[in-house]
Amino acid sequence: MLHTWNPERGFGFLTRPDGSDLFVHVKAFPRESEPPAVGEQISYEVEAQPDGKLRAAQARRAGENYVAPSRPTSPLLGALAILAFTAIYLLVELNWGPVPLWVLFVYLGVSAITFGAYAIDKSAARLRQRRVAETSLILLGMFGGWPGAILAQQLLRHKTAKMSFRAVFWVSVLINVFVFVALNAPGVAQAVVDVLGG
Repeated sequence: MLHTWNPERGFGFLTRPDGSDLFVHVKAFPRESEPPAVGEQISYEVEAQPDGKLRAAQARRAGENYVAPSRPTSPLLGALAILAFTAIYLLVELNWGPVPLWVLFVYLGVSAITFGAYAIDKSAARLRQRRVAETSLILLGMFGGWPGAILAQQLLRHKTAKMSFRAVFWVSVLINVFVFVALNAPGVAQAVVDVLGG
């Protein structure tokens, strides 16, 4: 059972069957799992630290199977995505004329909002408070906030290991870039305006 937990520092102590204490760090739990709470029954393995002291490893809530963390998204992939989009942006301007300035401000503004949403979600996860819905994070990225999402994922180390989220996120990035290129293609933007204007 977990009898002590410090959410700010990310560690606590378990009570072993013999009554002794066992150190457990948040990194012993699956990367995207909710932080544990005092009083919860925890299953774990015991391993020795470099100094010879024992600590809990492969920790999970009682009754749950331990899921080994998947490999986090490489920072290089995010950097390449932002650089590739910058190149696409410049190519669109060179070949099809200037992109309206408000488009740039939309990307910057929504990216800032998205970064903040990731920060709030990570803080909520640590404090066991209401989380930001993954759907909201995906939609923010799809509507232009994905560069901010990539920065948040790497700087805050948040949402980089959950495979299902990563897959949907990168699909949303591709959709956003496709729409950006399509709307700036000759004649497409005017056609959209004509349709919306009736």
